[in-house]
Amino acid sequence: MVEGGMHIDPRRERFPYCIVWTLLPITSWLIPFIGHIGICREDGVILDFAGPSCVSIDDFAFGAVARYIQINKDKEFIYDHLPPLFFLARSISACSQISLPTLKGDQEYQHDDLREALTWDDALESGIQEFQHRPYNLFTCNCHSFVANNLNRLGFHSGGWNVVNLAVLIFINGRWVNKTAVLRSYLPFVVVSGIGLVFGGTTHLYLSALLVFLLVGWFLLDTHCFKNLIYL
Repeated sequence: MVEGGMHIDPRRERFPYCIVWTLLPITSWLIPFIGHIGICREDGVILDFAGPSCVSIDDFAFGAVARYIQINKDKEFIYDHLPPLFFLARSISACSQISLPTLKGDQEYQHDDLREALTWDDALESGIQEFQHRPYNLFTCNCHSFVANNLNRLGFHSGGWNVVNLAVLIFINGRWVNKTAVLRSYLPFVVVSGIGLVFGGTTHLYLSALLVFLLVGWFLLDTHCFKNLIYL
């Protein structure tokens, strides 16, 4: 429960102050930790960047919410509950001189006094206005870009949110809506993997590993080495 008596209500698709996740057809069947995300208003309505110049309102693309993380709007953000694995990744990146998410975002909002004055919904409205004029691209400007942009606009832990650490956050800390959501998210992957192993054997494993390597490698390199390629 959050302020004002607002409850999370999966039946009505209401998730106040939440980041929400659902699986992507085909892509999540092959790589289950990749999906589609959105961010919710104070009244729980979901906003998501669903296509070129299109921010959907109360019409979450690709189906019902499977996982969510509720944010403390008083800025006691969820960094405090992240597992050591997340911070270990940041330390390794620092040692290798790769700029992993720092406590200051790449696109720092310079007017801190104005940022502090924004309400939650004000910030999301600004994000909507911005992304309604953005082209959609799975590899450079996608739903994760939209959510990261809004979190940075809100200034949680001074920003620093990007496609990679946001995906890690959802995968590790996301709370399942119910047991059916777990089944709906992983059953297609199990079925596709089983069919691939039966008909493709080790070839299927090699191709799956290559796909994961290329996709994850793309976002890691572009986020931390070629920062201008991915829009936030």
